[in-house]
Amino acid sequence: MDIVKISLIGVGGVMLGFLLKGTKPEYASFITMGIGVVILGLAVGKISYLFEALKEIQKSLPVDGKHISTLVKMLGITYIGQFSSGICKDAGYEATGAQIELFCKLSLMVLSMPVLLALLQTIQEFFV
Repeated sequence: MDIVKISLIGVGGVMLGFLLKGTKPEYASFITMGIGVVILGLAVGKISYLFEALKEIQKSLPVDGKHISTLVKMLGITYIGQFSSGICKDAGYEATGAQIELFCKLSLMVLSMPVLLALLQTIQEFFV
């Protein structure tokens, strides 16, 4: 039932933002940020479960620990990037939001290179 709670918080925040946008537009951005922080705080429980599941995968499969930590870093980059980009776009700073998204994509590519190289090396070992 967490999705119902989060949906109600989100819709309530949007309605409050619409009400304030006409009278106090500077507060509408703060409402958006506040609602985002509350929803992100509620998502911490889900994220901690995800970390536990990744630890179990690491224990049960012969996967290098640095690859799992890379996946966790990639998840963090995507969540933080999407959150901050959305705030910038809601505040009317589309270009800044797009730059954040671009930097996140580049960061993901850089982080994924060692995993991709290890995968290619493993595939190459099968054919040699």
